[in-house]
Amino acid sequence: MDATMKEPFSWDNFSDQPYQLKDKEYKRIMRKRELFSLIKTVGIALVMLPVTLVMMPFVRRKTIESSTFFSMGVDFERETQHTIELLDELGVERILLRLKLWEMEKLPALKAFILANPQRKIILKIMQDREHVEDLELTKKDMQSIFTSLENLVDIYEIGTTINRAKWGFFSVDEYLRFYKVAYDLQQSEFKNIKLIGSGVIDFEYHFTAHTLFNFLKYRFDGTSALLYVDRRGAPENLQIGFDLSDKIAWLSTMVWLSPKSAHALHITEANWPLSNTKPYAPTSEHECVSEELYADYMLRYHLFAFASQQVNTLSWHQLIASGYGLIDNREGSIKRKAFESYKFMIQNLKNAQFLRLDIVREYYIFQCLVDEKLLQIHWSLKPTTLQNEEFFTVYSLDGVLIEDKTLTIGSSPLYIHIKDAV
Repeated sequence: MDATMKEPFSWDNFSDQPYQLKDKEYKRIMRKRELFSLIKTVGIALVMLPVTLVMMPFVRRKTIESSTFFSMGVDFERETQHTIELLDELGVERILLRLKLWEMEKLPALKAFILANPQRKIILKIMQDREHVEDLELTKKDMQSIFTSLENLVDIYEIGTTINRAKWGFFSVDEYLRFYKVAYDLQQSEFKNIKLIGSGVIDFEYHFTAHTLFNFLKYRFDGTSALLYVDRRGAPENLQIGFDLSDKIAWLSTMVWLSPKSAHALHITEANWPLSNTKPYAPTSEHECVSEELYADYMLRYHLFAFASQQVNTLSWHQLIASGYGLIDNREGSIKRKAFESYKFMIQNLKNAQFLRLDIVREYYIFQCLVDEKLLQIHWSLKPTTLQNEEFFTVYSLDGVLIEDKTLTIGSSPLYIHIKDAV
C-alpha cells in the first residue's frame, strides 16, 4: 500500500490529521451499518455515566511520578537531529511517537529514531486507517511486525486513536474494539511483556469511553488513553456542561477505576491549543485559536491541573514541532515560541516535584509542591490582582525570568514563587 489514505479518506499534511469526510452518503451508509453498536453506546452511557458521576468523590488519588508524567509528542521524521537536540534542551524523559499503519515502510526509520533516544521512555500511538479497520488479518500482520521490531524498545503502545471521529476510520465503538482485540490477542499469545492502552476517545465525549470500559467482550487495557482537548472552551478553567478540566479528569479517572476492562492508569495522549494566524496549519478554525502568550499560559495551567489531580499517569503535549499548534514554528526555519521556554522551565521546576495541594479561592489558584525539600508555589488568577513580593520569595515568570518587583501582578500567566527556608 502506498503512503496515502485510501478514498474517501485523505490526510492533511498541514495539520497532521485526516481531512473531514466529504462523502455524506458514504457516512450515512456506514453509520446505518453500525446502528446496533451506536445503540449500545447510548444504552451503556445512560447506565454507567450517572453511576460513575456519583462515585467521583470516592476515588482515591495515587502518587504520580513527576519524572515520567511529562511527555512530549514528537514527529520522528521531522528534522530528526534537531528534534533530539530540542528534546535534550527541554529535559524531557518521555516522548510520544506516532506510526501510521498505512506507512509501514517507515517502521525502520521509527526504530532508528527510538534507538537514538535510549534515555527516554516511549509511548507509541499506532494510528489506523479504514483498510486496517476492515481487514483485521492485515492489522494482525502489521501489528505483529511492529511488536517484533520494537520489542523492549517501547514502554507503552496506544492502539488506535480518535475513535469517535469518522474521518479517522471508525464508525462505531464495536469497530474499534474488534480492532483493539487484534493487538490484545497478540499480546496474550506472543508478546506478554508489552503494555497496551486505549481507547483514545477525543474531547469530552465520555459516552464513547463508557462503551469501551463497560461491556462483556474479552479484552483488557493496561491503562486508558484519552485525547482530552478543552481548546474549544478557551481557558482550562472554563466550564463545559458544568465541568472544568479538573472535573473532567476526575470523572474520567473514576470510570477507569471502576472499569473491569482497564488497569488503574490514565494517560492523556494529546492536548494543545491551536495558534492564531497559522492557517492552514491550525487544526481548527481561527475562532478556537489563541495567541502565543495565551497558549503558553494555558499549556502550563493544563499541566498543573492534570498533575494536581494525581490521577493522570502521563500527559503528552501535542507536539514539539508544528506550525499550527507546537512549541516550535517550522514554517521559516525553526523558531522557538514562548511556550518552548515555558515548557522548559516547567520541566526544570516540576520533573522532580512532590505535589502537596491545589488551593482555589475566588478564581485565585495556588499550586503547591516540594522541590528538593523546599516549598514551591505557582500562582495565577482569572481576575487579575496583586500580591506583595515578600523577602522570603524568589519569583520567576512562567518562562524563567526573575521578577524583583515589590508588587507582583497575578493574572493569566502563572508565577513561580520559591519560598525560602520552608520545610
